Amino acid sequence: MNDFIRVRLDLAYDGTDFAGWARQPGLRTVEGALEDGLARVLRSEQLGRPTPRFTVAGRTDSGVHARGQVAHVDIAADAFAALPGRSARTGRTPGQALVSRFGGVLPGDVVVRRATPAPAGFDARFSALRRRYTYRIADDVALRDPLRRRHVLWSRKPLDVEAMDAAVRPLTGVRDFASYCKPRPGATTIRELQRIAWERPTDGPDAGLAVAHVVADAFCHNMVRALVGASIAVGEGRRPGSWPADLLASRRRDAGVFVVPPEGLCLEEITFPPDAELAARADAVRTKRMDEDVWDEQVVGP
Repeated sequence: MNDFIRVRLDLAYDGTDFAGWARQPGLRTVEGALEDGLARVLRSEQLGRPTPRFTVAGRTDSGVHARGQVAHVDIAADAFAALPGRSARTGRTPGQALVSRFGGVLPGDVVVRRATPAPAGFDARFSALRRRYTYRIADDVALRDPLRRRHVLWSRKPLDVEAMDAAVRPLTGVRDFASYCKPRPGATTIRELQRIAWERPTDGPDAGLAVAHVVADAFCHNMVRALVGASIAVGEGRRPGSWPADLLASRRRDAGVFVVPPEGLCLEEITFPPDAELAARADAVRTKRMDEDVWDEQVVGP
């Protein structure tokens, strides 16, 4: 039996034309594109080997983008070592060869930026400390860039970003986010929301936009988009500034909670502990998740 090398992949994708991360029969997904691409790179079918499966840090929903996604895959050691082929003489590593070969087989809306042997104990899902998302809104017609229409929500009404920021600050901490999560039988809705803040940048590519920054240990289904929806209700003046916190305290879904469209949402970064702490972190989180039946970020679905 072959030994296996666990490979960490750092990747990005435009989620517009994907039905989310997770492979689904008959649908185009990020995981499906990556696994099909890896099968071609490794010639799995010709060699009679199963295609390796991916484990991802955050399973993004349909239409959601990622700049800083992380996944791992276990590849037979001999197959990984053989990836450079003749280019091994130039000093190209198997990871560099894998990135290059992915570039030749993947569609243009998903890119593997880096592939490296993972440190001992690394698990893309369970070793992660936190996930960081942004949500971008253009609330002025002058800010509507048709070249970014797939990545920025266009709002017809101007937003009071300062009121939105003040309204969501009380939501941080370890709390029950049942009011902001699409329920899943048996799963907990308790999360540690480490940061949520709104700003209107004055320079850079996001200048003038309303931008949310949301960081948590993990998210339940629709949580980020529901938090943004509640923020918009305050920003448009339809709800008082106390409403997001009152809603959280009620621990029940309200008909007034609008789950915003996915195009403005982007997974920006996954943070991991130092290498020496990866295994302990993975073991602790895995035990907790199995006990609580916690679902990772953004299950595929509407």
